Amino acid sequence: MRLFNKVAVIGTGLIGGSLALFIKKNKLAGEVVGVARHKASLNLALKMKAIDRGSLSLGIIKGADFLILATPVDLIIGLRKKILKIAGKNCLVTDVGSTKGKIVALLEKDFPNFVGSHPLAGSEKHGILNAHPDIFKDSLCVLTPTRRTSMKALSKIKKLWLRTGARVALLSPDEHDRALSFTSHLAHIVAFSLINSVPLSFLKLSAGGLKDTTRIASSAPLLWQGIFLTNRKNLLRAVNSFEGNLQKIKGAIIKNDKKLLTNILKQAQNKRSLIE
Repeated sequence: MRLFNKVAVIGTGLIGGSLALFIKKNKLAGEVVGVARHKASLNLALKMKAIDRGSLSLGIIKGADFLILATPVDLIIGLRKKILKIAGKNCLVTDVGSTKGKIVALLEKDFPNFVGSHPLAGSEKHGILNAHPDIFKDSLCVLTPTRRTSMKALSKIKKLWLRTGARVALLSPDEHDRALSFTSHLAHIVAFSLINSVPLSFLKLSAGGLKDTTRIASSAPLLWQGIFLTNRKNLLRAVNSFEGNLQKIKGAIIKNDKKLLTNILKQAQNKRSLIE
């Protein structure tokens, strides 16, 4: 059963490409078109049958009744006025950005049918080659409605994410950004910092622990630069919290305090067991 006539995906990478593949596979739209910055990306998206047509120009989105913004968060913000001129304000719009406060505040003014989305289904891999229609299955997708959000638009976006096999949670944009600053953004900062702390000559001795904890340091730098800088206030609080806990471990080691160090490690072990 079709949900849309024409779907336009701006940013045919891992998440945008995966959602396009899902929509195509399940025949949820009459047509799916894609916009990318590089011709090679569009050619791959066409070859993988994620889109029916592609273009480097935004003009191809004209006439779409559903628009998916899947570029880095700073580009979503920068492109919104150009998109509005072509797509029109009545188009149903969602984004898949990892920060929500600034995006939602700006886009809901331009698009009455805008609903913020954040599928927690990515990985350190990126690009259309790593896209898959079932990537969202059994994952969590956070929607960030506000008092201005159209309930009809929210219902339709929620229905789409549920169809992908994702669980859906509703949070305010601020709640989302506070939580994700700890559960996702800080984790990336730690991974980036950790791998940068290891001398190059030691990398050949890397064991599973280093590989596991730094896996997400392979994530796209430009994508994460935008995420960090659009959630600065919350992220700095998270970094301060991490620094405080690092200092506790450092202090216990300096004092050779076995009891304190063991308690800190047990506390961490118990908290980690709470993650499903």
